[in-house]
Amino acid sequence: MRSVYCLGGERKVYSVASCWNLRGRTSLPDLALGDVKVLDLTNLVAGPYCTKLLADYGADVIKVEIPGLGDGARRLGPFPGDMPHREKSGLFLHLNTNKQSITLDLQTEAAGIVIRELIREADILVESFRPGTMAQLGMAYESLRSINPTLVMTSISNFGQTGPYRDYRLTDVMVYGMGGEMYSTGIAEREPVKLGVNVLLYQAGATASVATMGALFAAREQGIGQHVDVSIMETQAGSIDRRMSTLIGFQYTGEITGRNPHGSGAGYPFGATPCSDGYFEVSAGRGYFPRAVSMLGSPAELDDPKWYAPGAQMDMELKQEFDTMLMIWSLERTKSEAWAIAQESRVLSAPLNTMGDLAVDPEFNRRGAFVEIEHPVAGTLKYPARPFIMNDCPWSIRRPAPLLGEHNSEVLSRLGYRAEDVVRLRQQGVI
Repeated sequence: MRSVYCLGGERKVYSVASCWNLRGRTSLPDLALGDVKVLDLTNLVAGPYCTKLLADYGADVIKVEIPGLGDGARRLGPFPGDMPHREKSGLFLHLNTNKQSITLDLQTEAAGIVIRELIREADILVESFRPGTMAQLGMAYESLRSINPTLVMTSISNFGQTGPYRDYRLTDVMVYGMGGEMYSTGIAEREPVKLGVNVLLYQAGATASVATMGALFAAREQGIGQHVDVSIMETQAGSIDRRMSTLIGFQYTGEITGRNPHGSGAGYPFGATPCSDGYFEVSAGRGYFPRAVSMLGSPAELDDPKWYAPGAQMDMELKQEFDTMLMIWSLERTKSEAWAIAQESRVLSAPLNTMGDLAVDPEFNRRGAFVEIEHPVAGTLKYPARPFIMNDCPWSIRRPAPLLGEHNSEVLSRLGYRAEDVVRLRQQGVI
């Protein structure tokens, strides 16, 4: 029996099969993807986030890791107490909830046999190797499709499986620079900047999960599998982060979107404003300026017609004068107090939350945006919960992120391996 953590902190207990039932499908009650089986050959962020989204909504995911090393995310922080440990990486723990872990050296013949047995019953295989690696391992899609004609295989790579760039290596900042909107991100006085941390890789993983589900629907409706090719760079070239609109705009005008000088373009007030305990973000320029005046209590000095004259919102001297008034007002208030007053005046605004602020925010906690998960090594930690709510198919945590190779014996025994076989495979370095 395993604990299942549900929205609102309620804890239920279900009897959960620890690995695939190869004699037939099993599903958990009310889980949207409870009858979907996934073989996960991914590493680090984009691929594991794709399979996490499937696992957290009920899919039975078996993650294959390198013996003795595991997923590279296990070596990335943050770590509790800043003490590196392969079972305590916050990144790995978050990206691999609800998955099982087996270890296999895919370069060995014995591991290939195990993989093929799992593929016979899998609905989906997701991999994030460099293009060509699966073929080198004897697992090209056409080969696997001969074993399982309805198999959906999703490949996530830097530039996709074809094309002149397919073998090039990238980091996320390079992806954003080549495919995303980095050129116009930042201020004109400085170099371009990227979005924070791994957000591009998470977006690629989310895109891959949607593409995978589309292919799965086709497989079930039409009885045919297919190979889904996800290019991380192309997920940025087609991104809603201004890229699609600016690319289309370029076709019409030939103009390249640049970075605006600091404080220009949106009128005032606009941007982060310091408060007594941090910052809050405000956007109330141009036609919304009267709302900003109301937010400040409609002081007499803002009755002057100069503030409402044509071009006043582009006047840098007026901007500096108003920003001084705004800062005096905001520094006398906490960001929560400033936000509450701004909302009363219908000013587009929000506090700039730290991680600590967000973790205790009453609205997010009331809606179940965070959940505490107990891990046998890392202990009990608070995790981000579901990305969206499905009323009839609830999101749940059925198991924490797995220990490295935690499910070797269980999965192999389901495939018919005896205990002595498992020992031999371990001695041979296969698992």
